[in-house]
This record gives sequence, C-alpha cells and structure tokens, in this order.
Amino acid sequence: MVYNNSNVRRQDRLLNEQRARFLLQTSEYGVLSMIDKDSLPYAVPLNFVWDNASSVYIHCATEGKKLEALKQNPDASFCIIGNVHLLPDKFTTEYESIIMKGKACVNISDSEKHKAIELLLQKLSPNDVETGRKYAEKSFHRTQIIRIDFTEFSGKTKKIMR
Repeated sequence: MVYNNSNVRRQDRLLNEQRARFLLQTSEYGVLSMIDKDSLPYAVPLNFVWDNASSVYIHCATEGKKLEALKQNPDASFCIIGNVHLLPDKFTTEYESIIMKGKACVNISDSEKHKAIELLLQKLSPNDVETGRKYAEKSFHRTQIIRIDFTEFSGKTKKIMR
C-alpha cells in the first residue's frame, strides 16, 4: 500500500505517513464507501482491523446491502477520521483523516476468516479474547468477513495555533 499525498489539494495540510499508519492501527471505526446495485453511492460506518500490511478486515452478516454492492462492484474507498476538535470561535475544525482506495474481496477462505476474527478480537475486545473466540465459533456460520485490499492511501490534517 503506497502512501500518496500527491492528489491532496491542500499540500500545506498533509498528514505524515507515520501518523496515518497510527490512525489505521488504532482507530475504532471507519466509513466504507461503495456503489450499490442501483449504481448509487452507499457509505456505512463500521469497525475494522488493519492487517499491518495493505488490507483491512470488516465483519458483517452473510447477506445485506454492502455485500450485494461489493459483489457487483468491488471498488471501495475507506475513510478514517482521527482527532477532531471543533473551534466555534474560530469558525473551523481541527482534524486528521486518511482515505484509502482499493478492492473488496467477499469470498475468503475459512482459515483467513478465522485469522481476521482473531485480529478483530485482539483489537476490539482485548480483555475478552477467550470469551470472544467461543462466541465467534458459535456464530461462525452466520458471520461474513470482507477483506479490502488497498493500493494507496493519503492523509490530511488541520491544526490551529492558539
């Protein structure tokens, strides 16, 4: 996955790659954007986990609108928003964000699905991993994992000197 800020309009607001990767590693949720079966934009906020390489995993039910959309068109964008601080008296907002572009894979092997569930448990329920494993095993048949393979990402930030 290439960090590419060349298309960011405000070159004075670039987020450095180290901070972008930190957001990818630690953020709890992001917004997955895709094109639905009617060729309309569709975006949904959700939990995710990064594989520390070039993919994120998302869990969901075995049927639904996002699966239908991604089966028809696997192109996807994923946005993560880091620290946000509204500054009403300055009529602006401090923020940091990253946007990733890639392709979704909705048919992964059971072994990769288990790996993804383990990564999700380690990230989202670190104090309850054993209980989570038991729960995941019972619901494995009704759980889908989507892997999104990203080719590039960019980051932007805005900080105000006070």
